[in-house]
Amino acid sequence: MTDETCQHFPGAGAQDRGPERDDPGPRGRRGPTRDDPGPGRGPRDDGGPRGWREATEWALYGPGGFYLRPEGPAGHFRTSVHASPLFAGAVARLLTEVAARLGPGPVDLVDVGAGRGELLRGVLAALPAGFPVRAYAVERAARPAGLDERIDWLDSVPSGVRGLLFANEWLDNVPVDVAEADEDGVARLVLVRPDGTETLGEPVSGADAAWLDRWWPLTEPGARAEIGWPRDEAWAGAVGSLDAGLAVGVDYAHTLGARPVFGTLSGFRGGREVTPVPDGSCDITAHVALDACALPGAELLTQREALGRLGVCGTRPALSLASTDPAGYVRALAAVGEAAELTSRGGLGGFGWLMQRV
Repeated sequence: MTDETCQHFPGAGAQDRGPERDDPGPRGRRGPTRDDPGPGRGPRDDGGPRGWREATEWALYGPGGFYLRPEGPAGHFRTSVHASPLFAGAVARLLTEVAARLGPGPVDLVDVGAGRGELLRGVLAALPAGFPVRAYAVERAARPAGLDERIDWLDSVPSGVRGLLFANEWLDNVPVDVAEADEDGVARLVLVRPDGTETLGEPVSGADAAWLDRWWPLTEPGARAEIGWPRDEAWAGAVGSLDAGLAVGVDYAHTLGARPVFGTLSGFRGGREVTPVPDGSCDITAHVALDACALPGAELLTQREALGRLGVCGTRPALSLASTDPAGYVRALAAVGEAAELTSRGGLGGFGWLMQRV
């Protein structure tokens, strides 16, 4: 990305042209989807207490899981993708920048955690006519009816990607375990029943303990943390799918030295924050330690900074436009409002962007 002043993007109303498919594109399928609970930790539903990682896997992606419902994520909460076509326009511009660096030939756009394909539809609409792109949606849910036939629907990240891998609010739904320091300051695994009742289990050990010591030490009784190494591995797998290009992860985030004392585990349903209960009735999410996910050479930005580089900002149009082009002035004012929401410091603009070039 380059530092520039505000630009105008064609947005969702631009002419929608099909991509060119001159070569077979990414090879095979590998890498993460929303997460794998790991050997010996498959989901079960016997009503007994279990770690939050296993419980979340079952609640979100098990039979009848929250993310497999027909309405999709958009039926319960609003992301940057849903807030404004300016977001898809910015991703389209980022893709063109990646393509320019890679040189001649088609480029791939892989949307990890694609919901129901909303971002890809917006990006395809915003790209210049004839732009040579192959679009891939990675999602566990079934392909939605009526989706643009140019979008390939996959259940895992393809390999051999040459282009842009974009993961908007994916890592926060990669299930993780939760630890809490007991009255003696010992970090213990938090166990949860399907009704949300929690108890403390055994002291953390192995990879869990090593990750906490490095990235989120629990220093006082009652302090909690989400154990983030499964997200680190998921991100590394996604980046590993790239032969050349850029991987971008966008999410609620925090960094070392500013971790929330009591963690961030929460639930969402019907547009409202609710108590996280792993029974399939709500989304279960937690902010992401993006600094722990970052691989060597990565860049961490806020969404406000990242979108500013891509030309999305809240500068009001010149008042003179109101007299020369009243309709255009009204459209420009609407775009300013949408840009302000996407870049608000206390809202979407505070999201973290993790950018990894390959």
